[in-house]
Amino acid sequence: MTRAPAGSPTPVGRFWRDGDDPGGRRWAALDTALRLESGVLLPGVRLAYETWGTLNADRSNAVLVLHGLTGDSHVVGPAGTGHPTPGWWEGLVGPGRPLDTDRRFIVAPNALGGCQGSTGPSSPGPDGKPWGARFPRITVRDQVAAESRLADALGIDVWAAVLGGSMGGMRALEWAVGLPDRVDALLALSCPAASSAQQIAWASTQLHAIRADPHWHGGDYHRHSTSPDAGLGVARRIAHTTYRGEGELAERFGRRPQAGEEPGRGGRFAIESYLDHQADKLLRRFDAGSYVVLVESKNSHDVGRDRGGIDAALCRITARTLVAGVDTDALYPVAQQRALAEGIPGAALRLIRSPYGHDGFLVETEQVGGLVRDLLGEPC
Repeated sequence: MTRAPAGSPTPVGRFWRDGDDPGGRRWAALDTALRLESGVLLPGVRLAYETWGTLNADRSNAVLVLHGLTGDSHVVGPAGTGHPTPGWWEGLVGPGRPLDTDRRFIVAPNALGGCQGSTGPSSPGPDGKPWGARFPRITVRDQVAAESRLADALGIDVWAAVLGGSMGGMRALEWAVGLPDRVDALLALSCPAASSAQQIAWASTQLHAIRADPHWHGGDYHRHSTSPDAGLGVARRIAHTTYRGEGELAERFGRRPQAGEEPGRGGRFAIESYLDHQADKLLRRFDAGSYVVLVESKNSHDVGRDRGGIDAALCRITARTLVAGVDTDALYPVAQQRALAEGIPGAALRLIRSPYGHDGFLVETEQVGGLVRDLLGEPC
């Protein structure tokens, strides 16, 4: 069992790590139930997280990195036990890199509701059986509330920076709005101040696909030893279509048939094969219940809720802020990031140029790395 850093405040949770985990994944268990925005108390909460670098004596060098919808705590490193995929921001974390582990202490939690070590629908409930349909609805604010408890337990009062893209950007914004005294710098990538009607509509079609699967069992498929794979696969196909740029798909696939197949005779177009592949990859690593919970949390995102509206909420941000969008992002268009930058005092707007659409914030690591260096004042 590992402990909070020496001299830290009394921990609000218990810590442990799996010594056989090559990714160094750790867990923190909250000692008291988490009160959700809905008023529900969620007991037995634990968060999986990973760290790189060393926390300095005055705990002023910690950076919080927040993942997107189907990401996890594994920002960098190979796939392995507990990590079904390699790091999702390879090239950003390490000695001399934008998130320089010789100078910074990097913390990346798996979001509350996730399925890579943090409490979610597939986790044991109070009775030892999977939460399933009993798992309560959570919001982005609830996820940040859990992450703030993790920060308390680690002895980190103020983050040198909080950064994330897409759902991670929503959480980063919520940190800066809801806990402004705890965030010195903010990088919000490819995210809005509040989820729009169109974004909720795209999400809704994915949720309907999962819930229409006969193996869903109202969300209690864990107890039936089944999984709504067909529905989750459809949801992933819909989502991935919104993540990529139209120009990229036209250039890569066009109307070409899949090799050895004839669309006119029951075969697939190459783009259909690509989407099938993306669905299969997700099915091997992600829980449908977590997908539903996290998509609903994204739909809940609105920094202005109960704060006098978006403009009033953004004015609460005191962090040095960079906002960036991808020029070909059709899901979270640059107009939303421009509105953020205009509403956050002193914020600067940057543009990531990429053919990859929304996924550009993950793919264009060199450009993102430049933004991180600018934000943190790191040398190139």
